[in-house]
Amino acid sequence: MANIVTVSGSVKSVWESGYFAEYVRASQFAKLMGKGINFPFQVNTRLGGERGTKINFPLVTRLTQAAVTGDNVMEGAEEALNNYNHEIEINQRRNAVRVGRMEQQKTEVDYAEAAREMLKLWSVQDLRDQIIEKLMSAKVDGTTAYASCTEGEKDAWLAANSDRVLFGAAKANNAANDHSACLLNVDASNDILQPTIVSLIKRMAKQADPHIRPMMIDEQGEWYVLLAHSYCFRDLKNHATMVAAHDYAAERGKGNPLFNDGDLMWDGIIIKEIPEMTSISTVGAGSPAIDVAPNFLLGAQALGVAWGQKTKLTTKEFDYENQVGVCVAEIRGVEKLMHNSIQHGMATVYCACVADT
Repeated sequence: MANIVTVSGSVKSVWESGYFAEYVRASQFAKLMGKGINFPFQVNTRLGGERGTKINFPLVTRLTQAAVTGDNVMEGAEEALNNYNHEIEINQRRNAVRVGRMEQQKTEVDYAEAAREMLKLWSVQDLRDQIIEKLMSAKVDGTTAYASCTEGEKDAWLAANSDRVLFGAAKANNAANDHSACLLNVDASNDILQPTIVSLIKRMAKQADPHIRPMMIDEQGEWYVLLAHSYCFRDLKNHATMVAAHDYAAERGKGNPLFNDGDLMWDGIIIKEIPEMTSISTVGAGSPAIDVAPNFLLGAQALGVAWGQKTKLTTKEFDYENQVGVCVAEIRGVEKLMHNSIQHGMATVYCACVADT
């Protein structure tokens, strides 16, 4: 009697497929990611191993034409579906670990499984950090890191996006689209993240041209998601209006698939704390100047995540088989989706970011 032996190639394929699914699912942004145009982070895997370094994302705006009623003729009165395109360039991203024979001898943990878990954690963090970096970008390319943007590039981005960027509690804090001057108008009393600011940035999103489309969540209607810096989230959570709202309606909307324990809800917006989001040091009002943090109101198609190649895991032996290494590699690109210098599916709100005392 002979037992079936699974070929090594099949084992590797299952291992890689499971790794990819697990690490994406472990991301705190997983609920915001999907292949449809209704997700804040739109995923595209269509390249699927084919050659090429760029993946295209079609951007779709909402329909606004009034209904044709009664027996009025529909033919010839169709509304044009405005659509644009954003091209994301992909690149290879890799990391690896190496384990020696004596280190392996010290533990019953299988080196391959241990390496897999540590590389999975690294992949989660790498994707998270890349997403945050692109959301913070203040250049019209939607990809340049904030710290690398010049003052002129920040001003140009703000001029193109002034209808979807808010500084503190008032639209009047926009100082003629001078980014650094606008930040100076953000103070530690009026401009902490609070319910009125959350509602204002939502109204701006709905009135912006083109509009920032909300997500449609089953029968629960239209929703936005606000990603908040930890200190800004703290200020919103402790605000008297928010405390009262959650005291009297704590269970409202908990069945929403976008909702996690610990999230806040206000005015059709789910507010999520993102501890890894960073602030901009000493750029606000006051002496010394306070820190200011960007927070992001997301609608549909705010960010594109493109995979040219999903996870590939490779093992290699070194030093006369005394050491074994495991490498993870994938080809991926992440960018804020832009059209005509405008961030397509998101609004940015800068608020005071004062550390705990």
